[in-house]
Amino acid sequence: MGARVAVAGASGYAGGELLRLLAGHPDLEIGALGAGSNAGAPVTAVHPNLITLADRTFGPTTPDAFAGSDLVFMALPHDEAATLARQLPESTRVVDLGAGFRLKSADAWTQFYGGDHPGTWAYGLPELPGARATIKAASRVASPGCYATASIVALAPLLAHGLADPEDIVIVAASGTSGAGRSATTSLLGSEVMGSVSAYKVGGGHRHTPEIEQALQSVQPGPEPRATISFTPTLAPMPRGILATCTARLPAATSTAELRDAIADSYRGEPFIHLLAEGQWPATAATCGSNAAHVQVAADPHAGRAVVVSALDNLGKGAAGQAVQNANLMLGLPETAGLTALGVAP
Repeated sequence: MGARVAVAGASGYAGGELLRLLAGHPDLEIGALGAGSNAGAPVTAVHPNLITLADRTFGPTTPDAFAGSDLVFMALPHDEAATLARQLPESTRVVDLGAGFRLKSADAWTQFYGGDHPGTWAYGLPELPGARATIKAASRVASPGCYATASIVALAPLLAHGLADPEDIVIVAASGTSGAGRSATTSLLGSEVMGSVSAYKVGGGHRHTPEIEQALQSVQPGPEPRATISFTPTLAPMPRGILATCTARLPAATSTAELRDAIADSYRGEPFIHLLAEGQWPATAATCGSNAAHVQVAADPHAGRAVVVSALDNLGKGAAGQAVQNANLMLGLPETAGLTALGVAP
């Protein structure tokens, strides 16, 4: 019998993807499934794809429900997650898929989220320099946001190698509708989304902005200059996936080959981040159902900018897959256990 893991928020999209991955995990046993208003409902009434869990029902999201768990995944709104985390024993490992414990700056938290800063946990992006050892040693890990993961994976190698101006970064990213969660919202109705791509939170208002800047700042050789991004998210008419197009001003005469070398060097040996062959550009469909991120880069000599494009599944590497990857590290399991880099196509 493997480690026993529980899921708080198991009826949402990220929670459902967690259950799908955990059901096929060779080393983990699924314990309590907290689901708030869906408590008492069969799992398959909410997630009909999870037929091997047809005998399971959702329970309450209370500390007592998770007693005896080796690890708890929290896929909850950040305020609910912060309350639950305070009530769980320190000995219980926790991976939070929400935003509550990602930011170091209390000022940034207040600006983008409001209220008191819940605190800061180990940041769960294993591919960042030094992050893997920190995650392994941590009992509490904050998994990154989906937009943040796509953007950081694309840009971190360039900043770490001094090949991009940290003060001149522009990110435009498109996400599928599942990134907004499962709550009923008029703007996410099929008739509103189909055949339309729309921007939102324009002008630096998206909550992932300080998270991306914080992570990019952490890979720089020195404290100055500060990483500053202009981030515009867009909603695309697809259920899942993120495509991030990231540009940054280049040092003079930097070539595409130099940019590719920086990315290849940063991610050499990484099981889930893949620099595509020259001329092949990322597509969200290729990452669907996987924990992979696909990356490609080119130098634009006319504008003097690097263009890095990344694609991932917002419910995979952008949420549940990354959370399982972190849990594997925390529990001393093979990092790739229960995960795949292979997408589902067509």
